Amino acid sequence: MHLLMIAPQPFFEARGTPFSEYHRIRALLELGHTVDLVTYPFGHDVDLPGLRIFRCARPPFVQSVRVGPSIAKVPLDLSLTFTALRRVVADRYDALHSHEEGGVIGVALSWLTGKPHLYDMHSSLPQQLTNFAFTRSRLVTAIVAWGERLMIRRSRAIIVICPQLAEVVREVDPAAQPVLIENSPGSGDAAVPGSGAGVRREFGLGPDTPLVLYTGTFEAYQGLDLLFEAFAHVKRQNGAARLLLAGGQPGQIEDARRGTARLGIDDVTVFAGHRKAEEIPAFLDAATALVSPRSTGINTPLKIYQYLRSGRPIVATRLLTHTQVLDDDVAILAEATPTAFGDGILRALADREVAAAIGRRARQLAETKYSYEAYLEKTRLVYAQMGAEAGAAS
Repeated sequence: MHLLMIAPQPFFEARGTPFSEYHRIRALLELGHTVDLVTYPFGHDVDLPGLRIFRCARPPFVQSVRVGPSIAKVPLDLSLTFTALRRVVADRYDALHSHEEGGVIGVALSWLTGKPHLYDMHSSLPQQLTNFAFTRSRLVTAIVAWGERLMIRRSRAIIVICPQLAEVVREVDPAAQPVLIENSPGSGDAAVPGSGAGVRREFGLGPDTPLVLYTGTFEAYQGLDLLFEAFAHVKRQNGAARLLLAGGQPGQIEDARRGTARLGIDDVTVFAGHRKAEEIPAFLDAATALVSPRSTGINTPLKIYQYLRSGRPIVATRLLTHTQVLDDDVAILAEATPTAFGDGILRALADREVAAAIGRRARQLAETKYSYEAYLEKTRLVYAQMGAEAGAAS
């Protein structure tokens, strides 16, 4: 198929949904499809044979777009709509594939062209408003919820990235058959044994220093406040342990530094700043344990799949955002309180044999259920289904 894909994000940037979009595109190209991607005017181009990128015009005064809902997305999505409309006029596409709120554009163009539309659902948009504390307006929330129902009911096929989103879809349309395709490629490659030694040298950490690693954004829903309070508990029990954070923007890092200083853990906390995706595997190899303290939401964090492949013990909150993928066999799950989460970290650091066994089972899970081959096959099946239904409809 020749596909028009609509992605209302900066592409490519090293963050959640753009990573997911990149791997979805790569899989479609491997399956023999071609993709024209309509996206924001931000991010850098990627060179993939069969992919063409068309960027919408940048609205006046909009210099960037942050993670999650924002006012800047309103003019950007309007500009994106015009660019997508120009593409369907200029070229013949076999199907439309849209991500997040781009599904509204995709549904409209599907109605206009008669081509099937696939909605790639990475989150529940009304819930995003809550997770990011974007607005308390009932009207705005109602409009976003209406848009989500429209995308679900008017799409030929729906991809969801976690089981709970499938439940959200079925609540809107009990007859819907969403296809679960977890973000198993994750945010990058697996850790290369031995590569972490350079990371430890870079930050002055000895080869035997107990090292706890967090990777990802510094948005509020990630639970960094919980992590810092938990690490204060860790420090009281294990003064040799260190916390390393790879991610965050400069302003967010400064706020986080002030938070660690208030808790008295600034001397055992290292901020590595934002890192390129290709650097993260070495950080994973350097770690003794990995943490995901996310405190809200239902989506499985993208990094969890890369964490699994690393073979390091994972400490995560015992919340739906994690338990759709993780259980007590492949992770140390802890209640979302500072003491409980801190105790989980201490367990990962203290009992190395148990932690190593958990890490081995995690890697085995990644290599079987969440392998790239499984991801590719699910992508093939959903497109085969959509193609067959399109042919029957015509």
